[in-house]
Amino acid sequence: MEKFKQLAKIKEIYSKGENIIKYLKGKKPNEQNTIEEILISYDFQAGSYTKAFLENPEFRTIYSCSLASIVDNLGSFNSIMEAGVGEATTLNNVVRQLKQQPKNILGFDISWSRLKFAKEFLADFNVKNISLFTANLFEIPLCDNSIDVVYTSHSIEPNGGKEKEALEELYRITGKYLILLEPSFEFASPEAQDRMKEHGYVTKLHATALELGYKVIEHRLFDHSINPLNPTGLIVIEKLSSESNEPSLRCPITLTELTKLSDSFLYSKESFLTYPILDGIPCLLKDNSILAAHLLTDYSEYKKENGIVF
Repeated sequence: MEKFKQLAKIKEIYSKGENIIKYLKGKKPNEQNTIEEILISYDFQAGSYTKAFLENPEFRTIYSCSLASIVDNLGSFNSIMEAGVGEATTLNNVVRQLKQQPKNILGFDISWSRLKFAKEFLADFNVKNISLFTANLFEIPLCDNSIDVVYTSHSIEPNGGKEKEALEELYRITGKYLILLEPSFEFASPEAQDRMKEHGYVTKLHATALELGYKVIEHRLFDHSINPLNPTGLIVIEKLSSESNEPSLRCPITLTELTKLSDSFLYSKESFLTYPILDGIPCLLKDNSILAAHLLTDYSEYKKENGIVF
């Protein structure tokens, strides 16, 4: 978290409309985007998706409607999650357009500030019972095979060079289908490809999925893209699994069960790690963990058991 020391300067950079990640990279522009850089950039940009929601509403409607149609055509499912949910501007539309309403709806993002806007944005549309939490795309705090349908919408995008790690983690938690709406390098123009490489975007999702042996049942240019220099590709991966788990939140370090002991924190009795809940949003990045081995220790009982009298 060394770059957190620069947050005041970064706020100034953002207020001038300059690129935060480009600034953070300094003299090493060709290196992969780090999780820290992505987190800082996205958190400062929070509110931008909500602000832009009413821009080109027709596109946003048909984009979400097409995604909802793809999900509905996959068959029955009890849970759905958007990985990298941002401010829930896509999830909001998708959920309201689904023909079948799943029992569990989840969304996570690396940025807490994005989720703050997501929470209020969903409330504006009276969309309820959606579980929002912070998480790292590469360390998702959920069990294997716990979400029937997982989808992304340009959220893997900035993780160029980490396609394998991203796919493996998303596939791990997927129960039935993984839907990826991400930059389509193979269907892009040379100019768009150069731009993707310059920004550190993913370029090998489809090839990597095949290398991993995943069952890709659909791969094409998506019907709707808002930016011709960043065309959206569709990849649908089917996962055949004989086991399934409940979509309950887990410790991102040990994947042990988390218990909500108050409105302000979650606790893992197995790993002794505590995670804060900030304004109703569980914070489940590894760096959010607090070791509290004696959280459940009763002081009076401890003195009694050890013969301590003052």
